[in-house]
Amino acid sequence: MAYFRDITGHEMTVGYLQQAVRSGNVNHAYLISGAPGSGKTLVAEAFAQALLCERGEGEACGECPACIKFESGNHPDMIRVIHEKPLTIRVDEIREQVVSDIEIRPYLGGRKVYLIDEAEKMNVSAQNALLKTLEEPPEYAVILLLTENRDAMLPTILSRCTELPLRPLPDAEVRRWLMEEMKVPDYQADLCTAFAQGSIGKARKLAASGDFNNVRTAALRLVTGLRTMDIATMTEEVSAFAKNRQDALSAEDLLDVLAVWFRDVLYFKATRNADGVIFKDQIGSIREEAGRRSYEGIEAILRALQKAGQRLRANVDFELTIELLLLTIREN
Repeated sequence: MAYFRDITGHEMTVGYLQQAVRSGNVNHAYLISGAPGSGKTLVAEAFAQALLCERGEGEACGECPACIKFESGNHPDMIRVIHEKPLTIRVDEIREQVVSDIEIRPYLGGRKVYLIDEAEKMNVSAQNALLKTLEEPPEYAVILLLTENRDAMLPTILSRCTELPLRPLPDAEVRRWLMEEMKVPDYQADLCTAFAQGSIGKARKLAASGDFNNVRTAALRLVTGLRTMDIATMTEEVSAFAKNRQDALSAEDLLDVLAVWFRDVLYFKATRNADGVIFKDQIGSIREEAGRRSYEGIEAILRALQKAGQRLRANVDFELTIELLLLTIREN
């Protein structure tokens, strides 16, 4: 099920798409960009179902035959492009699932919708194959490209798409959603909101995950014990974390915990105010770290955390990346 009414935030984008459905003034290609958990898939699916709904009222009715088929995953005019290799969408996959298929008219109604998730994974040949379709699309076709990295798309692709960037939501909105929709207590909502960075999807994951608490505990044990830890013990701790982490996002979670920790240290050093600290239960350790480290050292650590994130996204070895980061933390 996908409905505009279920989307938190992004009011301007939702309003724009609803008006497009109501007026029939729908473009042939949209590029929806945003960070993981920003709501790209929900927005795209709500738009797709509204487009395919027989009533055309700007919001899917959920009752017509088209909506029933959509919600069961069996609507023949809703095509989700799939790819075999996790890091690449190949040219033959675009040709087979989009370029060739798009010449076949809709089976049920007046529109045919193609959803290409992780569009940044299309190689250059795949993007060029899609470009030919974008230049002269059939009047009934709507192509939805979802991406976390618009800069990976060819300029010629971007020029033929209506771009809809999904910005991070205000912390107050994320916190309210957690407390009202997930019934999360205020102290947990504060912590999840700090790590979610404006993403409802990430906030939901953190609030529901027991693994995140394990990552938090491991990260804080590392950072608070690092000063007295020898290199061999540090290496063992990193190896243990790498062995026990449950999913790929645990690496990001570890960096997020460390980043918030050192922002707390920097904030407390500058203000001496514990009220604005996220890790309130760690205020003693934060006060000690703030007294020990210089402003320049903390800023160097925050830069190193950003660099570590870039290395992990480039598939640099996890243990090597974290060990280099921890050595930087020790030196500063």
